[in-house]
Amino acid sequence: MADFIQELGDALARDVLAAQDELGDDRFYEKVSRVVGTSSPTLQEAFMTSVRIRLAERRGRRFLDEAIAARRSGARPPEAPRVPDAGGH
Repeated sequence: MADFIQELGDALARDVLAAQDELGDDRFYEKVSRVVGTSSPTLQEAFMTSVRIRLAERRGRRFLDEAIAARRSGARPPEAPRVPDAGGH
């Protein structure tokens, strides 16, 4: 059953993220998450996990593309986000 839930959540995440540009709402996935969560918190978590992974992959791929383009053109490469200090509050 867990694989089935992951597959459903990932399929929904893929479709929702593809629709966001057309809808002009870069947080549309949050609305869908709330709708799903009213019926199935388990599917909601699978969906949100897939959304986070897919958004992270997009950011990573964009960074990679920008770094390669900068290297090829002689431009300054993009900077990666800083790692927060390990100190306490």
